[in-house]
Amino acid sequence: MAIEAHLTLREGRQRYFAENNLPDDGGYTDSWVVIKVGPVPVFAFPNTTERKRDVPFHDLHHVVTGYPTTFVGEGEIGAWELGSDCTASPVAVFLNCQIFGSMLAFYPHRMFRAFLRGRRALNLYGTSYDDELLSRSVGEMREQLRVEVPVGEPTVEDRRAFRRWATRSALGSWGVLIPIVGLIWWVWG
Repeated sequence: MAIEAHLTLREGRQRYFAENNLPDDGGYTDSWVVIKVGPVPVFAFPNTTERKRDVPFHDLHHVVTGYPTTFVGEGEIGAWELGSDCTASPVAVFLNCQIFGSMLAFYPHRMFRAFLRGRRALNLYGTSYDDELLSRSVGEMREQLRVEVPVGEPTVEDRRAFRRWATRSALGSWGVLIPIVGLIWWVWG
């Protein structure tokens, strides 16, 4: 998904909605978030007030970074947002850890690369979501958030930060399996 730099964030967001078969309002006011695999609903969760407040920023991050809304792309945007220190939004931290941790087992190099890219960038959490923001160009926002800064070689601190987030995220996503595997091992061991 490549949104042209000359578009406003509002225009880029609308194109992102259209390309991803999302409603014109992004579904921001829906009571439930339904996750589908193709046309099949897989699970749903409540669209809380906090999520409604923060998901517009997440969507703008998709617009400026170009990460798609596939499972892998959501894992990458989750890694990017964690790397860019999304701790101003506890909801973003929780949701990003879930998808990042889930994709980490299957795509560790892509998650690491996205996390490093986020470490060089800023994010929109904690800012005002208003007409002034949406009137800015996609290119201007990419520059302001340092989205296109070269990643380069990871530092020791980059690797430490990745390990911390990867551990938290993997335990949050896969931790429920640990007691199950332990029980199976105990029963058949």
